[in-house]
Amino acid sequence: MTDLETRVAPASSALGRASSALRRAAPALLGYAAVRALGLVALVLWSAARDKSAHTLLTARWDSLWYTRVAELGYGYEVRLPNGDVHSNLAFFPLLPWLERGLHAVSPLSYADAGLVVSLLGSLAAAWGIFAVADRVYGRRAGVCAVLVWAVLPVGIVQSMAYSESLFTALAAWSLYAVLTGRWVTAGTLAGLAGLTRPVGLAVVAAVWAAGIAGFVRERRGSSFEGTGSGSATPRAHAGRRALGLLLAPLGAAGYVLWVGRHTGKGVFGYLDVQAGWRNGFDGGYAFARFVADKFTSVPGALAGLALIAGVGLVLWLYAVCVRQGQPLPLLVYAGVVTALALCASSYFGSKPRLLMPAFPLLLPLALALARARPRRSAAVLMAVAAASAVYGAFWLNGSGPP
Repeated sequence: MTDLETRVAPASSALGRASSALRRAAPALLGYAAVRALGLVALVLWSAARDKSAHTLLTARWDSLWYTRVAELGYGYEVRLPNGDVHSNLAFFPLLPWLERGLHAVSPLSYADAGLVVSLLGSLAAAWGIFAVADRVYGRRAGVCAVLVWAVLPVGIVQSMAYSESLFTALAAWSLYAVLTGRWVTAGTLAGLAGLTRPVGLAVVAAVWAAGIAGFVRERRGSSFEGTGSGSATPRAHAGRRALGLLLAPLGAAGYVLWVGRHTGKGVFGYLDVQAGWRNGFDGGYAFARFVADKFTSVPGALAGLALIAGVGLVLWLYAVCVRQGQPLPLLVYAGVVTALALCASSYFGSKPRLLMPAFPLLLPLALALARARPRRSAAVLMAVAAASAVYGAFWLNGSGPP
């Protein structure tokens, strides 16, 4: 074999594997695209009926405006509210604005439209990553169902907005898949990028570290070497790659938090001060519990309070089922940390369903149940929920919408 053939062969093999993986995931991706298209059609029709712009709702309201300002003007912008609160754009992690800026520089797209494109592509990458993880753990049919269940979430319309949830979920899902297949450097790199996307990137770091430490413990106890995905690597080489992955994983989040501390002159606690200006913090769920309790002062409020309790109960029950079904450790750690950060934060309570959206391992029990049901029944359930989700998403964005 010539030198040229030696160099071309691995690239050709990699392209072949990617093509095969894409064909395997095609039903999930096509189904996901159909659900998202339905949601966008419903949004356009509902917005037109209310004389609003669906495009504006997707690209130029709430957090998307803050990301666009970072992309266009950089950091340093803040708003001082009459009550003394300071809303600083330092609260928003930089990867999405960086991508918006880069795409704007090489295309005629505005910063806002660049953010929308990044989100749409990120949502497809997230759907593929969710499929890859579920397919790895439970098989192809469960993988397809997992993607469709994620697509039909009541707040699934956020997956089509110029927000960072889709990008983050894509990085998280593929990092977890890399862990499951023993590609530690890839897992650590993607975890680092996830940490540059949202504060909840800590969940990805925790998952990578938990799996890595568990691997080292198994080897210390004399377990057989597991080199899945590592080719012909020796145990020592595999351990070295795993250690490198663990070192890479926290660099994104740590780097940004340290930079904010230096920028604000407040050291390692600078980012916490920025979040405090938004009244964001971690109080173990105390503020959320008070919010729910306050609902029971009236009959309509009591109904809303009961709905909130039922929703939290459903999330916790799903996590318990994940544990009982023996999901791999990195998935349990990731979903657990995302859930804890979402439910125990003192941030705006209406955002909690959106903050839970990246916790896709919680949906795997539902996906597995659909995969085991008759195809016609599963299809009917998913289509009905998709229609309801599309209508709700259009109603939600034309009303209070995400914060």
